[in-house]
Amino acid sequence: MSRAFVLVMDSLGLGGAADAEAFGDRGADTLGHIAATRALDIPNLLRLGLGAAAQKSSGEALANVAAGGPFSGAHGAAREKSVGKDTPSGHWEMAGVPVMTAWGYFPRELPTFPAALTDTLIQRADLPGVLGNCHASGTEIIAELGDEHVASGKPIVYTSADSVFQIAAHEESFGLERLLEICLIARELVDEFNVGRVIARPFEGATGSYTRTGNRRDYSLPPPAPTLLDRYTETGGAVVSIGKIGDIFAHHGTGRIIKANGNQELWEKTLEVAGGADDGLLALTNFVDFDTLYGHRRDIEGYAAALEAFDRALPAFEALLRPGDLAVITADHGCDPTWRGTDHTRENVPVLAFGPGVRPAALGLRESFADIGQTLAGHLGLTPLDHGRSFYAEISA
Repeated sequence: MSRAFVLVMDSLGLGGAADAEAFGDRGADTLGHIAATRALDIPNLLRLGLGAAAQKSSGEALANVAAGGPFSGAHGAAREKSVGKDTPSGHWEMAGVPVMTAWGYFPRELPTFPAALTDTLIQRADLPGVLGNCHASGTEIIAELGDEHVASGKPIVYTSADSVFQIAAHEESFGLERLLEICLIARELVDEFNVGRVIARPFEGATGSYTRTGNRRDYSLPPPAPTLLDRYTETGGAVVSIGKIGDIFAHHGTGRIIKANGNQELWEKTLEVAGGADDGLLALTNFVDFDTLYGHRRDIEGYAAALEAFDRALPAFEALLRPGDLAVITADHGCDPTWRGTDHTRENVPVLAFGPGVRPAALGLRESFADIGQTLAGHLGLTPLDHGRSFYAEISA
């Protein structure tokens, strides 16, 4: 039976979004701006058509990078229809469900959260209070308030330009399980504000050396309609969710959950699944480091090195693909490390389709991320989804 793999390079935007100005992101270009800083050694991604996709998206050839060719995969870019530039919207849309209603966001004034929200959280979770209560970078606020948190037992609550309520706490002094319990309470409380995610941000260490751990958890609202994952699960298909995919889809249709910390371990788990005996599976992996470690932290060199490491891992994955398999590399939004602030950027994303029997083709600039889900639905023998235009016929040999 056919298998399908979706490799999400979290935040690898290609610039060129037609509505970027509405988000304050006109000119943002994650890959283009990274490439402009130095030569990128990414021959496998270029062979699959990443350079050509970037040029199609932004109208500009990547600096220091040849567009490539001949290509061994079908390549293009996709616009986002969803009204946000957040992680759930991007993933749900690529699974066939664009998010066309606005999320709830918290204002930048201080305190950021309504008193009724924080007071109820403090009361129900039996907390001595909370710290932060503002928009912040996660690493910066932990460095700033970590000592006070450890001394007082008050968790750190903060948000960003995304629709999120984030809670940071020390794994040892506060306790991981207690943090997760508080996040479940917070998830109930923010529902009335239509907030997309509550995120647990555990950290460890001591003064001057606090670091976030791999035990992050996302508590997301469920998608507003059945996604590709739900549809495939309903037919008896096997879904495998690697990394934070399960959390992003609120564990709706996400099948077997495989946790992994960091891109290297995510690759290891993906290779295990690809090399396994399962037939007819749909496997999705979110490579989170691009976004959390390098995009949000505006680490250009770190992002560049992570792109090269991802590229080096690709041949091992390709070698495990079987006749009838289809793999797609894409992204959920941008996070340009050269851009102002620390938030996501509204950009088009790559669509690179490859595998035995996949015909190299120029897919152009797609009108929605949902084209990916529609194509995978055709590949897996499902009836058409409600959104997206399939390119399955274009890539079938």
